[in-house]
Amino acid sequence: MIDRFCRVRKLSSISTLVIHLLLVASFARLASAENYSQFRGDLQNATASQALPTSWNALDDRLEGIRWKISLGGEGWSQPVIWENRIYVTCAIPQDQAKSESTKPENYSGGYGRDRDDLVNVVYRYQVICLDRSSGAEVWRKTLKTGKPPLPRHTTNTYATETPAVDAKHVYAYFGMNGVYCLDHAGELVWEKDLGVYEMRAGWGTASSIALLDDKLFLQVDNEQKSFLTCLETGTGKELWRTDRDEKSQYSTPYIWRNTLRSEIILGGMFFRSYDPDTGELLWEIDMNKGRSSATPIAIGDQLFVGNEFRNRGGADDGGGRLYCISPGGKGDITPSQDGFSGPFVSWRMDDSGIQMASPVYCQGRLYFFQRRAGIVTCVEAQTGEKIYESRVRGAKSFWASPWTDGKHLYGLDSSGNTHVIRPSNQLDVVAVNETDQMSWACAALSNGEIFLRTIDSLYCISAEK
Repeated sequence: MIDRFCRVRKLSSISTLVIHLLLVASFARLASAENYSQFRGDLQNATASQALPTSWNALDDRLEGIRWKISLGGEGWSQPVIWENRIYVTCAIPQDQAKSESTKPENYSGGYGRDRDDLVNVVYRYQVICLDRSSGAEVWRKTLKTGKPPLPRHTTNTYATETPAVDAKHVYAYFGMNGVYCLDHAGELVWEKDLGVYEMRAGWGTASSIALLDDKLFLQVDNEQKSFLTCLETGTGKELWRTDRDEKSQYSTPYIWRNTLRSEIILGGMFFRSYDPDTGELLWEIDMNKGRSSATPIAIGDQLFVGNEFRNRGGADDGGGRLYCISPGGKGDITPSQDGFSGPFVSWRMDDSGIQMASPVYCQGRLYFFQRRAGIVTCVEAQTGEKIYESRVRGAKSFWASPWTDGKHLYGLDSSGNTHVIRPSNQLDVVAVNETDQMSWACAALSNGEIFLRTIDSLYCISAEK
């Protein structure tokens, strides 16, 4: 009896120790959680610092490789952002829940699907949701505005497409023409700012996200009436400067280029332009031969890669499709003379790069571009602009969401919610296809070896750990 009692006490002590160690490990993981503070991450390059899972199952109740799955309860193609052990995501939710299904974004079908007047007559609640990173449990939910949308949107778009930003003190939510809002980490409103309401091209709506640098927020408000770039102070919302732009509706996000000479704010359009983040002064511009800008640029040190989508629809923006590799120090018009392929601040130019809606990703010395509709991936040598391959991903739908990488693999999320995992090579090498049963146009967030993936209804935490 005494031996048995001792064995029980020993087993109990071991169990307590195991539980204690697991809790310590869990808390240590959260305490060292990797932040993912804005669109495509802190450095806006969609690159994870740790290896990511390559396979998971989201199609049945077992949810293999899925730490948790939750319903967000509203529409939005905005990417989640992460600060320590909290996740922040924006949603637009019909006040009349009976309308939720009828207002959901549709998959691309070549048209508008339903009457967009139905959407502008719906009363929405524009919300920021705070979630516990380890469990997905809702910590708080803040409604920032309630009302009908001030302008229509394409039926594939949402009224919460812009990705928020987060830092040590605040969360910054941007709902396009519905305004900018700053909250503290407890969900209390700190300030709000109305940037105005302007007509967007063809009633497609807005998409450009916040860019965050130190104590400044940068917002690209391109539209059909009065385009501008504005800089807001993070703590107060005070407008530090505003620069008018000679562009119509564009949809890319401002990119912060930290090169060896200076920091620059890069904006896309029919001209790509660089601005001084402190003053809004125009530093340089380059002619893209028209085209449309939806993809956000990317830089690798002192190499900046800018490109826009080729258009041939009979519109004023017909043209474009160029990709430039730019070096630091430019001033004024840096477009190569005589429509050339290089210049003093241009290393090379590539035509027909395949850049479209999704932003490019860099992996092992090469750039990758994921096309919409055709499901095509183009691989380009970053140093030279040489096209390595262009191949269709078998079974892939449109690539609207921007891809990501962990340096070992590329991840392309198609509009059906399927993630195609690609091994870098001289030819297309798809090593896994991970399916969900829900469409998605949202970019993923990456942190501590986990993928936070948003679909039309849900948010998943994909992890090698369970």
